[in-house]
Amino acid sequence: MDISEVARRAGVPVSTLRYYEEKGLIASTGRHGLRRQFAPSVLERLALIALSRTAGFSLEEIARLFPPAGRPDLDRSMLAAKADELDATIHRLAALRDNLRHAAACPAPTHLDCPTFQGLLDAATSGSLPPPPRTPPRTPPRHER
Repeated sequence: MDISEVARRAGVPVSTLRYYEEKGLIASTGRHGLRRQFAPSVLERLALIALSRTAGFSLEEIARLFPPAGRPDLDRSMLAAKADELDATIHRLAALRDNLRHAAACPAPTHLDCPTFQGLLDAATSGSLPPPPRTPPRTPPRHER
């Protein structure tokens, strides 16, 4: 398959494929004219990369999950650690959500009079609130690489 077909079928820009190839996450099989060619198996690899990115793995972590050639060798302890990290994030975000819902419906005259909201402010001050969600890094344009 040529690079444009892979991009269309995987739902990613061609620039992302070039970037992933540069990082060693995927490999082309050659060229037909100026266009890179890929084996059909690259689509499975791209699906695993997309799933890993959704789970919060960095490209460096993903590179460790996928050897350069052959089938992926998923490190089960790394997957379990990421699942534990997600559980902790879910727990923190659920607590934050519950506190915000309470503050939105609290009968106290002002939010500053609400003990629950005061607890949320204390958590923010102590740094125990969850960090904002991490957005995946964008694929830099070629001129920035």
